[in-house]
Amino acid sequence: MIRRTLPAMLTLLFSAPLLAGQQTLFSFVRPASVVNVTTQDAGMPQYNAEQTAEGEVLRRVVFNPVAQPSLRLAPPSGAWDWSAGQFLTLRLQSGMDWALTVDVTVQGSDGRTLTSRVDLPAGPAQTVMVPLVARSPLSQGMRAGPPMPWNHGGERLLLASSKGEVDLKQVTSVSLSIPNPNVAQSLLIERVGLQDDDLAFKAAYSELIDGFGQSTRGNWPEKVSSDEQLKAASLREQPQLKAWLAERDKLGLDPYGGVQAGPAFDAKGFFRTEKRDGRWYLVTPDGHPFYSLGVNAVAPDGGRTYVQGREGMFKNLPGEGQALAAFYGQGNNDDGNTSSQGRHFKQGRWFDFYSANLQRTYAKPCQADAQAAPCPPLAFDTARWQAHTLDRLQAWGFNTLGNWSDPSFEHAQRMPYTLPLSIVGDYASISTGMDWWGRMPDPFDPRFAMATERAVAIAARDHRDDPWLIGYFADNELAWAAPGADPKARYGLAFGTLRLTTDVPAKRAFLKQLRDKYRNQDGLSKAWGIELSAWELMEDPGFEAPLPNPEHPEIERDYQYFQQVFAETYFKTIADALNWHAPNHLLLGGRFAQSTPEAVKACARYCDVLSFNFYTLKPQDAYDFERLAELDKPVLVSEFQFGSRDRGPFWPGPVEVAREEERGPAYGNFLKAALAQPMIVGAHWFQYLDQPASGRLLDGENGHLGLVAITDVAYPGFVEAVRKSNLQAVGQLRTVLQKPAQ
Repeated sequence: MIRRTLPAMLTLLFSAPLLAGQQTLFSFVRPASVVNVTTQDAGMPQYNAEQTAEGEVLRRVVFNPVAQPSLRLAPPSGAWDWSAGQFLTLRLQSGMDWALTVDVTVQGSDGRTLTSRVDLPAGPAQTVMVPLVARSPLSQGMRAGPPMPWNHGGERLLLASSKGEVDLKQVTSVSLSIPNPNVAQSLLIERVGLQDDDLAFKAAYSELIDGFGQSTRGNWPEKVSSDEQLKAASLREQPQLKAWLAERDKLGLDPYGGVQAGPAFDAKGFFRTEKRDGRWYLVTPDGHPFYSLGVNAVAPDGGRTYVQGREGMFKNLPGEGQALAAFYGQGNNDDGNTSSQGRHFKQGRWFDFYSANLQRTYAKPCQADAQAAPCPPLAFDTARWQAHTLDRLQAWGFNTLGNWSDPSFEHAQRMPYTLPLSIVGDYASISTGMDWWGRMPDPFDPRFAMATERAVAIAARDHRDDPWLIGYFADNELAWAAPGADPKARYGLAFGTLRLTTDVPAKRAFLKQLRDKYRNQDGLSKAWGIELSAWELMEDPGFEAPLPNPEHPEIERDYQYFQQVFAETYFKTIADALNWHAPNHLLLGGRFAQSTPEAVKACARYCDVLSFNFYTLKPQDAYDFERLAELDKPVLVSEFQFGSRDRGPFWPGPVEVAREEERGPAYGNFLKAALAQPMIVGAHWFQYLDQPASGRLLDGENGHLGLVAITDVAYPGFVEAVRKSNLQAVGQLRTVLQKPAQ
């Protein structure tokens, strides 16, 4: 560890102006106060500051390639009182030709910390603003904030997020670190300060969204600036779609999109699965192999975003009495789930930008006034939108309407579709520590069986004899485990159940399992290596079960057995209800995100298809397919996605590529890898439409995920690449079918 105090004065060539309300705590260029500067696995190789290409003067700090090299500033004695400050400000510049990740930690005298991870781009210096009270874009209602750095008042600002808590009257240090650098990394720093107002923060979110729902902070080729441009884009697209649809007609597909090539399969009148020559297939009602190329959330209501309480974020929202005021509504997504925690602006009045843009494109103007009837909720020509959307999807090579698509498509009989089962009720539930969309339903609770029976009966009521329906998804991204590889995450279901009271059926089932095996507390204590003086102690709420360990292998075996029985009870309950109410349709699995081997094995036993949401560059990066092969079940990729930050929405989604032009190749590589895996029977893109830049209603996600923008304008380069890959997939399937059997 190197400890040094900077010299009292350094030559000043140029210094960036201070923001109003900003106080300098310490200057690395012109020190005016004494601060203890300590480095660990880092150093300042030059005695003097250096001038950048822009004429600014900063000090170079080199962070060595170790786990956590750091630069720490502390008062010479006692603690700093930062209670008047709202932001910690750092004048920084990457000393490399690439972006740096910088961790900032503010520590108080009681050991509590406030932390921030800063993505510092390459280029000129900027002022990084770290909120001293935990704050992130979720505080403004969205998953990701506007692009940074941002020019405000002539200065480049980077508004960071922060988490944790610190006593601002007793700050003992602030540290900067570059996590795990592969090579030595240089950071240039000029000063550390405090900002006592949040005017810059408010300005960053002011008038952020234009009247079409687009970001005001950038320009891109598909950005719309007028109603006329919207209509012109729709008309301009028609000849291309017509030509592509004509090409599709020559592919030799059956009405459902199945490939009419190679040996025939038995036609059973509904979709089914079959394994032939070592490869799994979906088979259409007419008896032809079908590779499901789908799109999720093809619906006109995906552009809804909360506006109440943050009206200043939006430019040109329609006023009362204007035609587009028909697209306001009311909602409440404050559901208590992890997905809504920490997020503000999650209930109240919303506006639907996508439907408003469809109104602009397709409908005659609707003038509502005091004497006339109000505009209808969806004033645009829905039939025209539906036909245009189906033309698009088929022209782009898709053949399946994925989960959460608009129910009106079901009657068009142009494209097979899937449906979700929504099982809701007053049954007991268990926390696994994840709970993103809610706690796990307790399948041992009789009320869960009743809720399942009711949900399946309702879902199957109008679809029992529809050959266009492929099947039903059991649910979506249930919290079978918590993220991470540690035992508390892996066995979150077992730990969570044992913490509950015995009025929860799953807890009673687990205790019965243990009592049947060990008979009494002495047998359990010996097997688990614990001191359990009375069996009743396990019945207490909050019971903390032991972690699995090599000395007591029965602990892990018991957890695995319980989680296996739990999963089998869950999937059997759904399968039994579906076999009764909808025997003609497939059970398409649970759309796993977090999963356990027990849950996947149980799903394979009771479902026709295993479904996974894979947010990776290729399916094989997300799961061990050798293990899946042992289950011998077809697999559907029920979600995958690639996004970038250069088309308006601020979040690229879970899988980011550098720019829009890379989304198409990423799609093609993923689909090629999926086709190479003989158990995969399809892949569904998430999703049709970009999410609102200001955050969707459900959880504030605001990703560039779409085939089309919130204006309904398609991304031409992307859809052309997607179409090419989809057609290649059909051609590859045809080639496989025409090969002689081995």
